[in-house]
Amino acid sequence: MADQWLFKSETYDNCSCAMNCGCQFNLPSTQGYCQSAFIGNIVEGHFKNTSLVGLNWAALYKWPGEIKDGNGRRQIIIDERADKGQRSALEIIISGAACRPFSNLFAVFASTCSDFCETLFLPIDLRADLDARTAKVAIPGVLTSSASPKINEFTGEPFHIALARPSGSFEFTYAEIGLGTTAVTGDMEMAFEDSWAHFCVHHFNQDGLVRERSRLTAWLG
Repeated sequence: MADQWLFKSETYDNCSCAMNCGCQFNLPSTQGYCQSAFIGNIVEGHFKNTSLVGLNWAALYKWPGEIKDGNGRRQIIIDERADKGQRSALEIIISGAACRPFSNLFAVFASTCSDFCETLFLPIDLRADLDARTAKVAIPGVLTSSASPKINEFTGEPFHIALARPSGSFEFTYAEIGLGTTAVTGDMEMAFEDSWAHFCVHHFNQDGLVRERSRLTAWLG
């Protein structure tokens, strides 16, 4: 029997594409390559008997061309507060090694990477409001990032843009969309500004994406 686990994370992602990320619309990337930073907080989770609740995590990715063409690089960063068992559990899950092949984001992206950097255990300061589409992240010596909604230039009010994926996605069923700016140093050096950002609930288990309505859809009634 496969290891039983649950990973439910409120996650902020910022990538190098414009506000029509090709991953979500089956289109080529904006720049002809992809760079991305995922940072999340686990609101429900366990790996077998090991609780993961309250821990932060990050996964950084770089591809020299389109993701489907491979040759990507990945680095996992795990909350320094995690104990030995939690560190091992999170690394297994985020590496994509604990689920059915290609059944979630981590497994799919791992299949397109050929360079895996050393996992880091660092403080991850994540302040994200998924409903407001705002985030501020600091990982000392590695990453800074911030995000906010796109602003309507005529009214000055924030646009409320959302993406529903009831089928066909290996990442989420629903996400709120904004704009982010990220700078990364070290093994995964990269930077992008005012580019695609989304806020979602990553809800995975050993069988893949758990398709249930996200709390973020509450405004729909």
